[in-house]
Amino acid sequence: MKQYSLFLVFILFTSCNFFEKQVPSEKELLQKELKAINWNEVDEYPSLEDCDKIENKVQRQHCFFEILTKLIQEKLNTDTLSILDPKLDTIEVKVTVYANSALQFEPQFPKDSVAYNRIKIDSILNERLVDFPKINPAIKRGIPVKTQFILPVILKVE
Repeated sequence: MKQYSLFLVFILFTSCNFFEKQVPSEKELLQKELKAINWNEVDEYPSLEDCDKIENKVQRQHCFFEILTKLIQEKLNTDTLSILDPKLDTIEVKVTVYANSALQFEPQFPKDSVAYNRIKIDSILNERLVDFPKINPAIKRGIPVKTQFILPVILKVE
């Protein structure tokens, strides 16, 4: 019986080594997770209330860009951008949607262009592009995040 119990004790103490596994450190796990995240894409794009009803992610994104472009065009068509520069038929607007749903608009000009009155166009955009409907920010891993994108806005000459 002594030999049997001694054998059991020996097995018990040595068998714990079989179950021991190397546990990665917190920093290693964090680095692995950070490398796995695609930082260039969001899980859900910003959206408007009208687009929230759409289930398909791509269609919801298309709806958001379409409605936002239409809203910007409507606000800018009533202004003097086309009179200020008749050659200006399309303007690219960099839209920033912050995590708190705030919006910022910034005109984008060709790098080689000095012909545009940048200060005047920027002031017109800041004055006109206000009072937008509530925009839900983009979501990345369940957290609202800031997103930026460029929308081409066609200015109509009436």
